[in-house]
Amino acid sequence: MAGIAPFLAANLFALLALVVAGFQLGLALGRPWGHLTMGGRHPGVLPMVLRLSALIFCVLWVGMGWLVLAHVGAIHTGPTPGILPVLALCFVTMVLNLITPSKEERHLWGPVTIVMVLCLSLIWFLTH
Repeated sequence: MAGIAPFLAANLFALLALVVAGFQLGLALGRPWGHLTMGGRHPGVLPMVLRLSALIFCVLWVGMGWLVLAHVGAIHTGPTPGILPVLALCFVTMVLNLITPSKEERHLWGPVTIVMVLCLSLIWFLTH
């Protein structure tokens, strides 16, 4: 382990992943937050198919937080597949949040995903 920095970065990432998962769960349950996702194309409550996809993304974000915590040894599991797939997905998410036509989405999720990518990059560089 490269000191406490990867552990702190993993915990920050996991916390933000829970925030994103909570947002996705809210969308899945019918919260009227459509203007804050998918370019704001569906203001209000998302259509049912998108609510189902939000539920899948909720589970995905929780899983990514768990994987990152396991990667740095913050939780004890067997071998983990590594964080490169998580970093790649978060990088794509960051880019999409920074170029979205929705100003609200860009201002809310742009900074969050930038911090998440920075956390993952720090973990990657300090643990490899």
